[in-house]
Amino acid sequence: MLSEKFFRDRGITDIINIEGGYTVDTSPEKAKAMAALDFISEVRLCTLMPGEAEPDAFPKAPAVYNWNRDNFGPLYIPKAGATVAITSETLPLYQQAILYYEHNKHAEVRNGKLFINGKEIDQYTFKQNYYFMMGDNRHNSLDSRYWGFVPEDHLVGKAILVWMSADTDGSLLDKIRWDRLFTVID
Repeated sequence: MLSEKFFRDRGITDIINIEGGYTVDTSPEKAKAMAALDFISEVRLCTLMPGEAEPDAFPKAPAVYNWNRDNFGPLYIPKAGATVAITSETLPLYQQAILYYEHNKHAEVRNGKLFINGKEIDQYTFKQNYYFMMGDNRHNSLDSRYWGFVPEDHLVGKAILVWMSADTDGSLLDKIRWDRLFTVID
């Protein structure tokens, strides 16, 4: 049985102890380094392959996309002044932005088609920029893959550095991830 310190020393904090082994969220490089240890019998990367659908990843996207948390997109992120075609495949991707964030007074979706002011629309020009927000723990983050784009008028600031990073499973001084404190975010 491996200790919490073993994982913590390797910068791995998301650990699930399962019968006969562990499931951890880590990088391929750290996984390779662990596989090289003589007391580790096997390391398997658990990633979903392209085309292997995960219904919760961007749940508004039609099944035709077959996206998952590991292989997502390509996805066009709207910006002010950009025009996109509105089809049965693209409408679910942009519907939330058009109906709720673009301040269109009479916009609605009927039978899978977009109507603005009672007229069917086959293309749409965005009024503001949107952002795709991704969490730093991709297998355990509810982010834009799950709830969609964030409109620019909803942004309240910009992260510039990590001022504190704590491991909730650590003990006393091991709770603080010292190597991450005051790290500049690009």
